[in-house]
Order: sequence, then structure tokens, then C-alpha cells
Amino acid sequence: MSALPLDGLLVVALEQAVAAPFATRQLADLGARVIKIERAGTGDFARGYDRSVLGQAPYAGKKAYDLLVQCEAGLLSVTGTPEAPCKAGISVADIAAGMYAYSGVLTALYERERTGRGASFTVSLLDALGEWMTQPYLYTVYGGQEPRRTGARHASISPYGPYRARGGEVFIGLQNEREWVVLCEKVLGRLELVTDERFATNPDRVKHDDELTAIIEGVLLTMTPDEVVTRLDAAGIASARLRTPAEFAAHPQLEARDRWREADTPAGPVRTLLPPVTVPGREAAMGAVPALGEHTESVLAEFLPGRTA
Repeated sequence: MSALPLDGLLVVALEQAVAAPFATRQLADLGARVIKIERAGTGDFARGYDRSVLGQAPYAGKKAYDLLVQCEAGLLSVTGTPEAPCKAGISVADIAAGMYAYSGVLTALYERERTGRGASFTVSLLDALGEWMTQPYLYTVYGGQEPRRTGARHASISPYGPYRARGGEVFIGLQNEREWVVLCEKVLGRLELVTDERFATNPDRVKHDDELTAIIEGVLLTMTPDEVVTRLDAAGIASARLRTPAEFAAHPQLEARDRWREADTPAGPVRTLLPPVTVPGREAAMGAVPALGEHTESVLAEFLPGRTA
């Protein structure tokens, strides 16, 4: 196995919560040596589950909790049902900021290689999540209307979302008119829908989504979810099954691609996924998660030789 790309790189991480540790975890998996500095005695407060990061004026004094950043970025306004907004089910603002910090570090390293000069940068949780809100922002500001909250359905494409079958649901996703014709002909057996004025274009289908859903489910309810997926696959129409986290952990695709590894933690071994980017001949470091203070003495002895306790 060849050396990892960041072998020999030392990262000193003054961090806590989720965003920055998520970034340094990516660096460590690429071979960097990460020394995490934590508060003596208590450590990173995220060890007890919390999330906060300091910012810049005028919000410099406000704590950037993930849910609150989702609110400020407008994410909640486009997520949920028509009756109520919902937060994303994961710490999406923290993760977004962590990934941009990770790419920022790699960019700075590349710049140093070319110019010999180091660099500094900042990453805001609001900026990071705001980048991901570009489509709803453009739709609202230049389209003159607020995006609809549509639950698990797509706000601007139809058919796209969950549809009932006999004994369960199947999620269907269409992207173009060619796929709409294929769905009508090869899955629904209702080719006349293609020329139905209510469904002639995607905006028409979105406008008449309730009627179209009733028609689609009228056909799918005669089949089990597995039978529906088989027919969709044969027609080349994208589909998915709604899985729980436990079902995701047993996903056959991850098993077939050998994506699981075991990592040691202070609480015992944990099965975890490999990082998403795969390079032939290389595997992420996936080192053990150290306990609070586990490496304190060895690190101090390395960098402060001869120190007294």
C-alpha cells in the first residue's frame, strides 16, 4: 500500500464541537498527524454532546448552534410539511462548515507547495450552509415566489417522492420528459397520460401533483414494493426504499463494496464507514479514537524535552 497523501503533515487542532473536528478527521484519514488540544479535565465539550463556535461582527457574541444556523440560513423555511417546518435530521451546518474547512486546508497546502507561503482562512457556518441554499434563494428572489415545503416530495419536480405500493412505499425520481414517457408506458401502462393536458410538462405535473399521485398509486397499489422496484429498474427509472439507520447499516451495497471498518474508541470498538473518496492502492488511516488525555504526556515529552511535571 502506498503512503497516504498527507503523511508527514502535522496538524495542531485548537477545536471543539463538530465542524472543526470533522475537518481534522478528514485530514487524519489522509495520513496527517493531528494533535488535538483540549481543556484539561473536561476536554472538548462535544464529548458530552453540545455544539457551538465563536463568529465575527455583528454576530460575534452569538453562539452558532447547528439548529439556529439552519434557521438563519433559511433551511427550515424550505424543509418540512406545508403545516410545519422541520430541521435537517443531521448537523448539516456543522458538517458543511467542516468540509469547507477541510478543502480550505488542502487549498492552503497546495498554495504553499507552489509559492512557499502559508495562508490563513475563516469558515462561517452561515456562509457554508448559505452556499447550499443557492437554489431556494435564487428561486425566491428571482422567481418571485417562496419555495413550498413539501415533506418528502420535491418542491419543483413531479413525479418525485414517495408513492404507496401494496404493503409499503417506493420513492421515485424523474429528471426529464423522456423518463416521464418511459414511466407512463413501461411502468404504469398508461401511455395516454403523456398527452393529458394536466401532465404535459413538468410545471403542469407539479400543479396537478395530487391528481397525478392518485393515478400513480392506483397502479402501484396492485404491486408489492419489491415488484415496483423490479419494474422501475427494468425501465431505467430511478427509485429508492426508505431505510432506517439500522437498515442503512446493513445496506447490501456497502457490504458488497467492503466499506466498513472497525475503529477502537474509549468505549470499545465501533464499526464505521470508510471516507467517501476512494483512491486505488490506498486506504484511509482510520486510527483509534484516543481517550481524553491519553497522549498528553507523550506529546509534551516530544515537544518540551526535559520539562518538569
